[in-house]
Amino acid sequence: MTNKFKSAVLAATAVAVVSLGATSASAATATGNATARIVDALQITEDTVLNFGTIVPGAASGNVVITAAGAKACDPALSCISGTHAAGAFTVTGLGGQGVNVSVSAPTSLDDAGAGVAMPLSALTTNTGSITLSAGATGSASFTVGGTLTVGANQLAGTYTGTYTVTANYQ
Repeated sequence: MTNKFKSAVLAATAVAVVSLGATSASAATATGNATARIVDALQITEDTVLNFGTIVPGAASGNVVITAAGAKACDPALSCISGTHAAGAFTVTGLGGQGVNVSVSAPTSLDDAGAGVAMPLSALTTNTGSITLSAGATGSASFTVGGTLTVGANQLAGTYTGTYTVTANYQ
């Protein structure tokens, strides 16, 4: 073999060894860890029914408003008889110390089992958009709901009921 050929073979071998060695020397591996904590789902309990009280309809329709704080306002077209009225009240229970977002469903209506015309229930609001559950393994917190009931002109007498949905999610 000629010296030039030997030099070329040695140079090519050196480049290959250096290239392979450089790749291996710069490579590294590590092990990652993963974890998950599973907690119980939130529980919501209705403590107080959203109650618009006893109402005498008039010749014109009108609104009865119960605020999330429990205050009542009665449209002049209606007569709201003294008595029980209340904001809806709920307790959320879950992992203590955690923040929770609360919301209420879109409008619905109150019906007297089909005998009369349903009354729209609208403007449902909560007294807060978020709460923090009390400390401990299991914590709880409360919130309230208010809304507006539209009573029709000469609304038929009866006991009207309906439902709405409240939602609570961990933050």
